[in-house]
Amino acid sequence: MELSSLSSLPLLRYPKPSSSSVLPFLPFSDPKCAYFGYSVCKRATLRNSYSSAQHKFLHISRTHDGKPGCYFSPNEGINRYSISRLYNLNKLSRYVVAKSELAGTGMPDASYSLSEVKLSSKVRGVCFYVVTAIAAISLIGFMIVAHPFVLLFDRYRRKAQHFIAKLWASATVSLFFKIEYEGLENLPSHDAPAVYVSNHQSFLDIYTLLTLGRSFKFISKTGVFLFPIIGWAMSMMGTIPLKRMDSRSQMECLKRCMDLVRNGASVFFFPEGTRSKDGKLGDFKKGAFSVAAKTGVPVIPITLIGTGRIMPAGMEGVVNSGSVKVIIHKPIEESDPEILRQVARNTILDTLKRRG
Repeated sequence: MELSSLSSLPLLRYPKPSSSSVLPFLPFSDPKCAYFGYSVCKRATLRNSYSSAQHKFLHISRTHDGKPGCYFSPNEGINRYSISRLYNLNKLSRYVVAKSELAGTGMPDASYSLSEVKLSSKVRGVCFYVVTAIAAISLIGFMIVAHPFVLLFDRYRRKAQHFIAKLWASATVSLFFKIEYEGLENLPSHDAPAVYVSNHQSFLDIYTLLTLGRSFKFISKTGVFLFPIIGWAMSMMGTIPLKRMDSRSQMECLKRCMDLVRNGASVFFFPEGTRSKDGKLGDFKKGAFSVAAKTGVPVIPITLIGTGRIMPAGMEGVVNSGSVKVIIHKPIEESDPEILRQVARNTILDTLKRRG
């Protein structure tokens, strides 16, 4: 329903509850009326049906006959009985979910029923984390033993630590999905520094990229370093910490990247800054390309296809069946960071359009 058409519709209003802890509902829509009222939920949130299933949110799927979705049935209304039932039973959640119809948000299948999140995918998700935990615990000892020698003889590249990380990632993903590589000949030699960039769709992107066996340094939120074993491994690999929304941390991160590149190491950026929730490629930030332009090293664009379908963003407890394709594009050399940014993004975008 268009917002401009609301003025011509009759409005049904429900009285505000006496409790001060109750916040207003999001508006409900219907072809004949617009409903406004209040709920006992502590806040209203927008969720697609996938995340609704994962967190046991209430969700009513839209109809597929061209009519706008209805968040609560107008025939049933919002009466005291239904409010009391939601509040007292507590079998669903303290959150009430409104289906978002905003263009460009959510995954293509985001409006379908909760049953579409298969039990097998949840079981595979549990198994995935069991396997990755066992592999990490088994290999962390080798990292710890090797680390003093790495700091003495290979302080910047840390090839030994990245080799162990490759074993960990390969041992984990090999049991759940197949990775197909294309353009491996475009990878520079192990000793040649470069700036790698890629689209970002899923938590599985890190596992997938580690299987390439290149000693590039990722950038990660500082909070991740606090996790036992994983945080230790990231520190020993030379992962670069970053505090989001902190300009000083961002500048220090870029300076450290340039220092690593000038000393022969490679760095890896997800220039979108975060994972895409709908598979669409976001805008690229300039940081990675500034590093490449100032240090005179090439940019290596990489396109990842399939990781977002296997483990969608926001659904890290689910592992669907499928396969992943890694496409390594030819190096881009240019002194202007803006040109580097545009060429790299267009290269990945064109590949996603043709093959994603």
